[in-house]
Amino acid sequence: MLVLVGPSGCGKSTLLRMIAGLESITAGTIAIGGRTVNDLEPSERDIAMVFQNYALYPHMTVRQNLAYGLKNRKTPPAEIDRRIASAAKALEIEPFLDRKPRQLSGGQRQRVAMGRAIVREPAAFLFDEPLSNLDAKLRVQMRVEIKRLQRALATTSVYVTHDQMEAMTLADRLVVLNAGRIEQVGTPIELYEKPATTFVATFIGSPSMNLLPMETSKHWSVADSLAVPSGTITLGVRPEDLYLPEPETPESAFSVNVKVLAVELVGAESYVHAILPDQQQIAFRVPGRSRIVIDDVMTVQAGAQSLHFFGKAGERLA
Repeated sequence: MLVLVGPSGCGKSTLLRMIAGLESITAGTIAIGGRTVNDLEPSERDIAMVFQNYALYPHMTVRQNLAYGLKNRKTPPAEIDRRIASAAKALEIEPFLDRKPRQLSGGQRQRVAMGRAIVREPAAFLFDEPLSNLDAKLRVQMRVEIKRLQRALATTSVYVTHDQMEAMTLADRLVVLNAGRIEQVGTPIELYEKPATTFVATFIGSPSMNLLPMETSKHWSVADSLAVPSGTITLGVRPEDLYLPEPETPESAFSVNVKVLAVELVGAESYVHAILPDQQQIAFRVPGRSRIVIDDVMTVQAGAQSLHFFGKAGERLA
């Protein structure tokens, strides 16, 4: 499962459409299963695409929607029935096979759209933000379902989303795009723990990584024992790696005094948004039942292993 993630307009859907053959490419090679498909029509590329808007035929039943593409390919009726039965069982849409799309909920329609792709038994699946029309709870359920199905089918899948949480939970490999260029490729944990650029650092993780220019470091301290790269440096530290010092807390590598601006309770934990003396903002995580309130003044710290350093162009240094 390869996930393409990035902000709106970065080229995710365009790239997916080029793989599908819906957009022409000006250079390079697209190969699917070792076969170059640059000059092949979309119908000849052996891929199946799941769209954001479901793209179901409203006048057809679910069964007819699932069978339509197979009939066009002259698939034998017995094979069509077998594939529909298998997909319907996997997606738990068997009770809806004789209903029309208007009689289904958004989640059920998305399952049918996925079923239509599955019955094709393609070389690759392409997902273009398939969950963006669903509510938050249903998105989580469908995320789990897509991951389970992809594992069961063992078919290469390329998935486009702007939701970094969706990207982190679904991906075997993650591609972060920015303005038409790849910023970094790797496993979700690799991108989280060692972002290659400040763009990746702030895009992966929620809330995003705190970035502090070293030239303003007179308002905070970094341990003398820490090997800090020279030049124009930005220090990065994730909110979840910052902590409030306690009597038994070991000596920290990073320390700063802040004033609380806002506290967001998100259940078992809270995110505190605070301001430094130079007016830069910083966020950190505390246990959910914290008694921190607006205008509190406190010290937050981080260990050496939690610090990231980036160069003038935003590239990772350490």
